[in-house]
Amino acid sequence: MPKISSDTLWELAAAEVRNRESGGGEEDGGETVSERTVFLMGSKSGGKTSILLRCLDRDESSKSTLALEYTFGRRARGHSTPKDIAHLWELGGGTSLSDLVQIPITPVSIRSLSVILILDLSKPNALWGTMEKLLQAAQAQLEKVSSQAQQAEKAKAAAKHQTPVHSAARVLPKDYPDRELISPFPVPLLIIGSKYDIFQEFDSDKRKVVSKTLRFVAHYYAASLIFTSIKTESLMSKTKSFFSHLAFGLDRGKTVSCDSTKPLIIPAGSDSFSQIGSPPATDVDITSLHAKNPKDLWKKVYERVFPQENTSERRELKDPAKDPQYSEPQIDAMRAQKDQELEQYKRNAAKSWKGLELET
Repeated sequence: MPKISSDTLWELAAAEVRNRESGGGEEDGGETVSERTVFLMGSKSGGKTSILLRCLDRDESSKSTLALEYTFGRRARGHSTPKDIAHLWELGGGTSLSDLVQIPITPVSIRSLSVILILDLSKPNALWGTMEKLLQAAQAQLEKVSSQAQQAEKAKAAAKHQTPVHSAARVLPKDYPDRELISPFPVPLLIIGSKYDIFQEFDSDKRKVVSKTLRFVAHYYAASLIFTSIKTESLMSKTKSFFSHLAFGLDRGKTVSCDSTKPLIIPAGSDSFSQIGSPPATDVDITSLHAKNPKDLWKKVYERVFPQENTSERRELKDPAKDPQYSEPQIDAMRAQKDQELEQYKRNAAKSWKGLELET
């Protein structure tokens, strides 16, 4: 952080804001501390919290995410070096709270943002709907804040008579497979297929449909894809490598597995449409599906095999006041007393009203 002449809290805060706006990070001992943001979303009860805790090496019991929760992770680059920071947001409720994406996806966070989409492999009939709705919500918000950030930068550049900034859209290498045929997600995207321990017991043909479909989707969005299970240490170790790559910029490893009989491990850029092949439509006449584009075709084939459940989940969130994990004895006792007083008031009011009716 730049040195300033005054040590007032207001000027310290102002200096920090100026430093962040200029693209700098917090300085610690002369070295810049990296700050990244990772946004996790996915299937309801799909294991998001459990996977996050394992990736952070936290020995805690996972609790259901009520709506949107924040935590952070820190990692030192080496001995006596500053720790980089990862701001971690987790969206609960599956697709029912998708409008909350506007909180972690902001003009400031978009500069260093990554998204992790966790899909429950044990529930293939809800998989496409969950994936589609959450990715659409995140992409719409990303495009909105990206446009806002560009307008702000252009206004700032115009005020300083500088050259206008270019689009902040994600740019892929020129040798990226199928570069002209895909639609890259605006920020780095990792798709995690959870509960592989259950999924591996599925019929081989159904596993093939799910695996090939997710390979197509991941490649279409220029995303990485990995199947995992919190019950398998080797898979969690590889999952942690992918997570650390997004959160702290570490190497994600070079392992690649595209075999549908095994857990998929496919870093972005390691697959291609020629390797994936056509949709596995053995019992479906593809020409009869009237698809608008390749993505729509894969969706129609997938939904023929796995008819999708209604993903418009109701907002059935537990009342935190009645959840034991959020208990506060003193506050709960006062709440109970007020509830009793309210019930007594209702009973007295009902008696009074009944007495008035009898008099009339």
